[in-house]
Amino acid sequence: MSDNRKSGSSGPLPVTAQGGGSARRNVTLLSAGLALSMSGGILVMTVTALTGTMLAPSPELATLPLTVQFIMTMATTIPASLFMRRVGRRVGFSVGQIIGVIGALVSCYAIFEHNFWLFVVGGGLIGSHNAFWQYYRFAAADTASADFKSRAISYVMAGGVVAAILGPELARYSRDLFEPIMFAGPYAVLAALSLCTLLLLQFIRIPGLTVEERKDSGRPLRVIARQPAFIVAVLSAMLGYAVMSFVMTATPLAMAACDHGFGDTAFVIQWHALGMTVPSFFTGHLIRRFGVLTIIKIGALLNLGTVIVGLSGIDVTEFFLALLFLGVGWNFMFVGGTTLLTEAYTPAERNKVQALNDFLVFGLVSVASLGAGAIQNLWGWEAINMMVIVPTLIAFLAALWLRLFNGRNKAAD
Repeated sequence: MSDNRKSGSSGPLPVTAQGGGSARRNVTLLSAGLALSMSGGILVMTVTALTGTMLAPSPELATLPLTVQFIMTMATTIPASLFMRRVGRRVGFSVGQIIGVIGALVSCYAIFEHNFWLFVVGGGLIGSHNAFWQYYRFAAADTASADFKSRAISYVMAGGVVAAILGPELARYSRDLFEPIMFAGPYAVLAALSLCTLLLLQFIRIPGLTVEERKDSGRPLRVIARQPAFIVAVLSAMLGYAVMSFVMTATPLAMAACDHGFGDTAFVIQWHALGMTVPSFFTGHLIRRFGVLTIIKIGALLNLGTVIVGLSGIDVTEFFLALLFLGVGWNFMFVGGTTLLTEAYTPAERNKVQALNDFLVFGLVSVASLGAGAIQNLWGWEAINMMVIVPTLIAFLAALWLRLFNGRNKAAD
């Protein structure tokens, strides 16, 4: 039995799990939706720091729009989850895409007007939009059987493979779309992607909570949050995502400082995104075979590999390899953390637990993205790499602790 089934969780499996056909249909649609949404996300990540540099009144503020984006993702996670508990996944996801259209158009207009603070507002709206589509992975897990759950999460995340190819390419070819106004094109493309996703989402069929589940809110969060499985799941997703965001946000600025062109930057980000997404075709199988804690630990070791390569040089090759390791490490830690989290709650508890998880994840991501720009400008790429060592080790040691904790409990039984 894999260690994700020995995580010390006390929560039963969802009673609303669907059979193979229905679950797989939802996974396919959610995977396609994630492909479009993540394409927009990668597109924005590729150009926002550079756009901020172009618009900001001072270099230190270059990553502020991206930071506000992550802050608004964090701030929206809880109301988005509670909103979807009331109206259902399909309506909630649709509202999120409408917010994305508005945010993209506001950002595009701000670039035409050379208005940095309006661009920050657009980034905030895009961040709120991102909070909704982050729940696609949970929506797949909520309707899948126990045996299919880790693979459902992984397959939805695999939709990002399309995004890994499409996002940077869209950034490269839309950057000059409204020349001589630079970087407005990518945000017009983001609006179009959000509209396409909105149409696609109308075909998903995810059952809502039963009347009994709506009446029962389950255990208090403080009780759920004391479970060892919950603690390690959140640490894995939170630290894995924050480290990824911290390094990825700094990368375009670092490469520009090293006199690498935008084409090289887009190439590096594209392979980073492939590293984030391609493993999703088999991460779920690896979790079932070797256990979720093993996969989380391997992800942390890959992030340490990022540091080693990142400190070895500043040619395009070093940036390419460092960001590739970072992407695979993020995938293992994020998919692993998400899978482990699903073992810590009941159907009635899922919305509030998922909301708390993503609130914590994107709270730290916000801090990481803000710090990335300032640290890169003050101390450079070497400092960026050195600062991810401690959080990565914490995630590794947390997974090791849970394995030992489970082993002691099994021995006691």
